[in-house]
Amino acid sequence: MNKTVLVLNAGSSSLKFSIFDAAENLTLMAKGQIEGIGVAPRFVAETVEGENLIDIRWNILEVKDHRDCLARLNAWLDDYLDGAVPYAVGHRVAHGGDIFSKPVVVKADVISKLDELTLLAPLHQPHNLAGIRAVAAINPNTPQVACFDTAFHRGRNWVTDAYALPYEMYEEGIRRYGFHGTSYEYIARKLRDIAPNIARKKVVVAHLGNGASMCAINDGKSVATTMGFTPIDGLPMGTRSGQLDPGVLLYLMERRNYDVKKLETLLYKNSGLKGISGVGNDLRALMASDEPRAKLAVDYFVHRVSRELGSLAASLQGLDALVFTAGIGEHSAIVRERVCKAAGWLGVELDQAANESHAQVVSGAESKVRTMVVPTDEELMIAIHTLETLDAQWNAFGISA
Repeated sequence: MNKTVLVLNAGSSSLKFSIFDAAENLTLMAKGQIEGIGVAPRFVAETVEGENLIDIRWNILEVKDHRDCLARLNAWLDDYLDGAVPYAVGHRVAHGGDIFSKPVVVKADVISKLDELTLLAPLHQPHNLAGIRAVAAINPNTPQVACFDTAFHRGRNWVTDAYALPYEMYEEGIRRYGFHGTSYEYIARKLRDIAPNIARKKVVVAHLGNGASMCAINDGKSVATTMGFTPIDGLPMGTRSGQLDPGVLLYLMERRNYDVKKLETLLYKNSGLKGISGVGNDLRALMASDEPRAKLAVDYFVHRVSRELGSLAASLQGLDALVFTAGIGEHSAIVRERVCKAAGWLGVELDQAANESHAQVVSGAESKVRTMVVPTDEELMIAIHTLETLDAQWNAFGISA
């Protein structure tokens, strides 16, 4: 256990973590999270087999913020790893803007640049950076690597990235960035192993969860995606609006006196499935609910997924495979069935039994489009990038890692 990689995904009220053994081909050793930060912090961790390692609650007066939580996690890791310090820490960072097109070793100037991107991902970026700063304060000699949700989508055609705004705004960085990049990159790599005959072809991946997006991938590279300048765009999500006519915002500002903060709360926290249903943002609860608006929310979600699938297939000029991933994509046979039925015109034909059993391949034998369910692993992708990035740095200085 003397060479481990710690992966952190810091949110507003949670700190998710995974520990990988770098000496054993990045085998997952344990994972967990600290939830309820700032309210009622609870620390849970388990082995890859599901064995409970710790489940403890703390007093809010003792554990107040991310730094306090990371200090407690660090103390637990010291015991779990028999005194060994993690070899490196990899972080999920929401936005790399037009500055970072690949993972980067974290230094002071990197943090400064990431701070400037906070307005583009206000629900994610500040907390991602809080995790980075906490590690730097507690373990200043441990190298850290930032891995960006936007990086996988860099390098696309200009027409894909641009908005029809004055060109100088594009030069300033107002463009379609796309997100969930670590998930899409993991799926693209995984397909090389499990479906090499389609990995280099035209694939749409549907990352459907509380945060939801879709991506058109050709030969393992991003061609188009539903999210844009910020993670609000595209599909409706648990609490985020998804695609919206900007005229609606102008109307709310002019007629209902909405300011920036009120718009932000509306778009990020009170819209999406929660806003439509009035019940909540959990799709499972909505599908089980008798409330008419809950049904409307589910119908709207499926409609938008189906519509975006057609758009992404057009961007690829064809479709060879459709891959479902993330919480809803991996676990909701009903959503998959409804989306595939709506996509019959694209040549998608579902195998009902395979879909209900959550098989890896859920398309029928006669389907023109291979349809699959592939669990994503963003944490493993971040661990891989962390090692690759550090190895590249050491090699540049002629040092063996």
